[in-house]
Amino acid sequence: MRFYLIGIIALATSFQMFAQTSKVGTIDVDYILSKMPDLTNVKSGVEAYGKELDTELGQKIAKYDSLIAKYQEMESTYGDAIKKTKQNEIIALEGEMQQFRQNSVTLIQLKQNELMQPLYQKVGVALEAVAQEQGYTQVLTSNATVAYLDPKFDLTIAVMQKLGLPTEE
Repeated sequence: MRFYLIGIIALATSFQMFAQTSKVGTIDVDYILSKMPDLTNVKSGVEAYGKELDTELGQKIAKYDSLIAKYQEMESTYGDAIKKTKQNEIIALEGEMQQFRQNSVTLIQLKQNELMQPLYQKVGVALEAVAQEQGYTQVLTSNATVAYLDPKFDLTIAVMQKLGLPTEE
């Protein structure tokens, strides 16, 4: 019985020690990113890529309009087989344009992710340094579902300072 009591006390003490060594903080990554000067480069890069895609779509539309105009102009001279072939070309190009429009949204998102990756890496490196310096064992993003967190555990400002970004305290 005495050994059980000693074991329970030892177990309770180890849980208490573990609870004291665990430190949780939060970070608002979106806020930090919004203050980074490099974000303007990302925005302009995404806009430039969007313009490239618009130009490419414009070329497809011009080709489509040209095919339609030529078909309408020459329709009376085409035989049934040629009409069917020309109609299939037009339908195929319509499908290409529709697919291009759908893919453009995904391509722009991929480009944005590609350009944002270095910024996320900078924040990650600074966060890791702050967390280690201040003894945090876990850091949650501020948009995680948490009912309450003490603001003194928010690492956003410390990470911004580590990155040399202005803070509005």
